[in-house]
Amino acid sequence: MNRPPDFPEAVATPRSRWRVQLVWLVPLVAVLIGGWLAVKTVLEKGPTITISFQTGEGLEAGKTKIKFKNVDIGVIKGVALSPDRKRVIASAELNRDATNTLVDDTRFWVVRPRISGGSVSGLSTLLSGSFIGMDIGTQSKPRRDFVGLELPPVFAAGVPGREFVLKSADMGSLDVGDPVFFRRLQVGQVTSYGLDHEGTGVTLHVFINAPYDKYVSNNTRFWHASGFDVSVDTNGVKIDTESLVSILIGGLAFQSPPDAVDKTEAAAQTEFELFRNRADAMKRHDTIVDTYVMNFKESVRGLLVGAPIDFRGIVVGEVAAIYTHFDPVTKEFSIPVEVRIFPGRFTSRFQSGEKGGRLTADRKAFTDYLVEHGLRGQLKTASLLTGNLYVAVDFFPAAPKASVDWSKSPPELPTIPGNLQGLQDSITSLVAKLNKIPFDTIGKDLHQTLADADGLLKTLNTQVAPEARATLAAAQEALASANRTMQPDSALAQSTVDTMRELSRTAASFRALADYLERHPEALIRGKTEDKK
Repeated sequence: MNRPPDFPEAVATPRSRWRVQLVWLVPLVAVLIGGWLAVKTVLEKGPTITISFQTGEGLEAGKTKIKFKNVDIGVIKGVALSPDRKRVIASAELNRDATNTLVDDTRFWVVRPRISGGSVSGLSTLLSGSFIGMDIGTQSKPRRDFVGLELPPVFAAGVPGREFVLKSADMGSLDVGDPVFFRRLQVGQVTSYGLDHEGTGVTLHVFINAPYDKYVSNNTRFWHASGFDVSVDTNGVKIDTESLVSILIGGLAFQSPPDAVDKTEAAAQTEFELFRNRADAMKRHDTIVDTYVMNFKESVRGLLVGAPIDFRGIVVGEVAAIYTHFDPVTKEFSIPVEVRIFPGRFTSRFQSGEKGGRLTADRKAFTDYLVEHGLRGQLKTASLLTGNLYVAVDFFPAAPKASVDWSKSPPELPTIPGNLQGLQDSITSLVAKLNKIPFDTIGKDLHQTLADADGLLKTLNTQVAPEARATLAAAQEALASANRTMQPDSALAQSTVDTMRELSRTAASFRALADYLERHPEALIRGKTEDKK
């Protein structure tokens, strides 16, 4: 009989109390690790900001990066329209390290391909896509909401140099980023521009890089350097330009006048006037200005505002404005021309070289003296090619007497007609006199006289001419007869010789008788007596 195999007897083991804790150890560790990562994420999370743009072009949530000096410091998390639907609000999350860079004057802009001011930027974004550029401000006040720039800033914050303000009547061909030249060396650029509140001009901001900003003084002049200036003098034609870049895209230039006295460096944000060209900028700016009016009764076509006031070849003023005036008393029109006279230009002396100030302290008395001695204004032609005019002032002693009425503002200086006007008046007078001549009547009388003369010639030819020919023939025959008579061998000639011989003897007898009577005057009474022997 087979016996069943022996099986070991099961022994009950008591349950360990740590078994449950070991099972939950893994989830607990996972929770701790997750909590630590969450806390770390919260602690390392950077600030969240909003940036407002006019358009969402180039912005994409989760992809568009925010870069500073081409280093990623944040990313766009969301893009939405503003409540008024006029702008785009982009929310961005930045790294914790960038917290202290978010100050009041920090700037943001979208970097995309641009062509502006003759330069090309953002070409790298053609492959990598647009991103938001950032420029750290210099202020300390923190900020979390920003307004993005539509154009990239021309220069970064902290760049050494100074910014200045320019006032101009118009923009010309300028744009943001256009160069600023000093002695044909590019030393700065145009940073921004805008229309004045009154709409009468524009305001530009330019940044001059260090160390060139020290050459901007209180007397510095800025001008448009776009294009080129052409001048003609005794040396020929001269063309002046800053550079090829300024010809193509425009630009500005600045320089201080050679005779500038104040060379103090201009402070940042100093305001300057922007001139149209270098000639206007470097033109002498006088501090003493007298305003007068010159009233012309002739055409001022060709006279422009800014035309020179010339005294014997020296520019002593300029035309400020040109008006029209109707006199209700005389029923005549005239052209009042407002002029600015610079008295300081009369005080340049050859010997001492002094400049500035007036010739005399009493302006009115001196002006009255000059007018009394024939000082007058006159229009003259500046160029036969352009037809431009200028105002010449000089002394005309034969001019009609005149005086200055100082009660008017501005006072009026007397004028005389220009040379062309005088020639025109003379021609007009001559034409008027010629018009008074009765050329028609004279023509009719002349025609009648010629007809009478023709009849007279016919009469002379038919009636007088034959008789005149007969008379001339008779006269010719008489002359021929007289010629034959006067020949030496003719009878008349022989008789004339004999007669002259007899007359000679008779004259000799008369001389003898006269001599006898002179010796014997008594012979007239007694007669001739015989001589006694």
